[in-house]
Amino acid sequence: MKIGLLMELKENLKALNLPNMVSSIEGLVRQAKETGIGYDEFLLNLTVSELQARAENRLARRIREAKFPLIKPIETFDLAAVPDLDIRLFRELTREDYIKERRNAIFLGRTGTGKTHMAIALGIEACKNNFRTRFATCYALVNELIEARKEKVLQRLLQKYARYDLLILDELGYVPFSKEGAELLFQIISERHERGSVMITTNVGFADWTQTFGDPVMTAALLDRLTHKAHIINCTWESYRLKQTLMENRKHSEKEK
Repeated sequence: MKIGLLMELKENLKALNLPNMVSSIEGLVRQAKETGIGYDEFLLNLTVSELQARAENRLARRIREAKFPLIKPIETFDLAAVPDLDIRLFRELTREDYIKERRNAIFLGRTGTGKTHMAIALGIEACKNNFRTRFATCYALVNELIEARKEKVLQRLLQKYARYDLLILDELGYVPFSKEGAELLFQIISERHERGSVMITTNVGFADWTQTFGDPVMTAALLDRLTHKAHIINCTWESYRLKQTLMENRKHSEKEK
């Protein structure tokens, strides 16, 4: 392809808002010359490169928006370390059906069993499927809601959280809420009922949630909404983190021998 034509083509692609084609076209033209592919295959390769780049950019944007504390994809979770996990259910959650059906997921178990790791991994899978996802600790979210009420922007914040396809609330029960905080969190979850999925990690059994929220009537209403058609994963195994640490120490010791 002549330089003048290539420059004009780049300008046209820019005007059509196809920046990824602009950046890849020279390499694809060179490849086409070397392999002798036809115009149809060249055009197909050009559009494929554009679509792939857009998908990568969209995923990066979704992950940034989700505000995960760490990036822990599903491949980094050692399923062999948690033999009591319902693998069938976990695999089901890696797909998008439960989000489309606006169902919830609740991970119950002691500290260190990998609840947050699994929630982040499933959140990343949701991002891959182009679902708007947001991760927050319950404590941080409650503080954000209280601050928004003080600044008289609470309604705007509630609307923002209502728009996410999947809201992941981490560490419920680690810190009891004030009356105001409990009411605001209840409002967030209530407004998402059957409108958007909520995923919760907690170290507190359902019977003890009243200690976290204070009001037994509100707690009962909250549990009714959250557990309705929810997937509940009981993390009954020993500390996942402790197993990983012991395994790493064992490997380190073997290397030193």
